[in-house]
Amino acid sequence: MSLTRNAEATASRTADSRWLELLARAGFIGYGIVHLLFAWLALQIAFGSPSEDGDQSGALRTLSEQPLGKFLVIAIAVGLLAMAIWQGLEAAVGHRAERDKERVMERVASAGRTIVYLYFAWTAFKVFSDADSNSADKQEALTGQLMTSTGGRWLVGIAGLGLAALGVGLVIYGALKKFEKRLKTGEMSPKTRQLARRLGMAGYVAKGVAFGISGLLIIVAAVNYDPEKARGLDAALHTLREQSYGTFLLTLVALGIAAFGFFCFLQSRYRKV
Repeated sequence: MSLTRNAEATASRTADSRWLELLARAGFIGYGIVHLLFAWLALQIAFGSPSEDGDQSGALRTLSEQPLGKFLVIAIAVGLLAMAIWQGLEAAVGHRAERDKERVMERVASAGRTIVYLYFAWTAFKVFSDADSNSADKQEALTGQLMTSTGGRWLVGIAGLGLAALGVGLVIYGALKKFEKRLKTGEMSPKTRQLARRLGMAGYVAKGVAFGISGLLIIVAAVNYDPEKARGLDAALHTLREQSYGTFLLTLVALGIAAFGFFCFLQSRYRKV
């Protein structure tokens, strides 16, 4: 028991690190930049054809091609890694304001965010090192490999269900304004709080729609044995573009994703870290 208590105490001290807090807040800025570029790629899909895949890896590659782009990409990677460490510590010893099942659920959610931030940090590092980071192609290839194995199509279908459920969860999270409890709303002016509320709602709902469509496409890919449909967010945006009023709908999603990017900038200042 003493070893467990010592480990928790060490984790708590690390979580209270001022440097970790500053890096995590900087990470929100980088996360916001990635989403703004992602929104730009979505707009290009809506009105034409982008030069990069319409997902976060495409956004990072677009950034890396700009002046000082490599430096910005590695800075984003460091910030995202700090965010992953922060959420990992939250999963291990955090959320003590909650009790019982609510605390368990919050810690599980933090574990999920840890994986997401680690994935984006790794993607940024691969872009910086000029490694192949085309996530859409890799997802299609992985899906194809899984479908050739026993039970592989079931695994792909379950993954699609999970992603679709995540999309629904994000929509609900944004629509019910649950993100506000993680913000220092007491330090905000009324106008700033209203802005944060609107950006958060639009951002989470838009991301939820994109992830929900991605999950449905993966399910379709598993049912129809069609790995080409399992290209993640890139396929979701192109599919949305092909629908009636697709340009209009995709433009709304792009604006929502841009709103999430600006919401990340606000989080860098007002998020409880």
